[in-house]
Amino acid sequence: MATPTACEPGVRLNYICGVERPEDIVALPGTHLIITSGFAPGAGLKLVDTEKHRATSWFTGTPDQIDPDRATYPSCPGPVDPKLFNARGLALRRTGEGRWSLHVVNHGGRESIEIFDIILGGETPRLVWRGCRMMPTGQVGNAVATFADGTLLVTVLTRPGTTIGDFMLGKPTGVVWQWRVGADRFSEIRGTELPGNNGLEVDPDERHFYVVAFGWHAVVVFDRHRTKSVRTIVMPDFMPDNVHWTDDRLVAAGMRLDEPACGGLRRVVNGEADKMLCHRGYVAGAIDPVKGTVSTLAYGEPEAGFNGVSTAIVAGGALWLGSYQADRLAYRPLPKRE
Repeated sequence: MATPTACEPGVRLNYICGVERPEDIVALPGTHLIITSGFAPGAGLKLVDTEKHRATSWFTGTPDQIDPDRATYPSCPGPVDPKLFNARGLALRRTGEGRWSLHVVNHGGRESIEIFDIILGGETPRLVWRGCRMMPTGQVGNAVATFADGTLLVTVLTRPGTTIGDFMLGKPTGVVWQWRVGADRFSEIRGTELPGNNGLEVDPDERHFYVVAFGWHAVVVFDRHRTKSVRTIVMPDFMPDNVHWTDDRLVAAGMRLDEPACGGLRRVVNGEADKMLCHRGYVAGAIDPVKGTVSTLAYGEPEAGFNGVSTAIVAGGALWLGSYQADRLAYRPLPKRE
């Protein structure tokens, strides 16, 4: 396994290089480990040691990592190919003592949600592929979340016939898809159509779920049982991408909305949105979903070695930043909690 190592720090950020496009991050509770996705063909999953500042490729497709649950996932054609595995959104749920279920949005070779078991014990947790849920034809998943009863939610940023330029102009382009226990396919959740359905998370009490509306640079709170939006929380100065519970806080992160170094706001010209290759600053915001308020957890100016901030979590006393563009993972000291 290749072992990406620490590389030269930036102005305010430290890096672990060789972690290709870590679009999403989750912390493995009770350990000093975090898991990152790799949003590029073959980038797959990385297991990161937050104490040694070292990352290793985790799913390699060896026989000991494959144990299909054909009863639960009868329509899954087989294991994801590690050489193609293109991982995006992540969701982690405890299933027992020292055991977790990891759901991963995949674009490599197929549009699917790949499901893994994680078993703690020994120096390195075991990762075992169990099955997959195939996305509906033409639908590309973005983020994933789960409920304790086995219900699976997936966001789609742009449905067929819609574009990034559309949602930047505030037009509804995406939706949340749902796989209920006992179902044999995904179904749309009506009422969840938003301009750019992006990040996704569920409440610890499972009464609500949260969807990032990228075109509104906002987080929309939905009542799970009525499938009705109850609140829209606008991020005042950044474009939230992913959203996760971390350190007992609901945290969204993304690039700065109005970046002087990039000419200000993101533009749409002739229907095409700027690709945001110009390096923007970032913000991580802590959300109070009941009050509908946002407080700044951390922010930073543009860094030459890091762009496209897409997620932030707290682990090992540090703030870890993911990116859908960069060839590295970033971390920085965690600002003191007031």
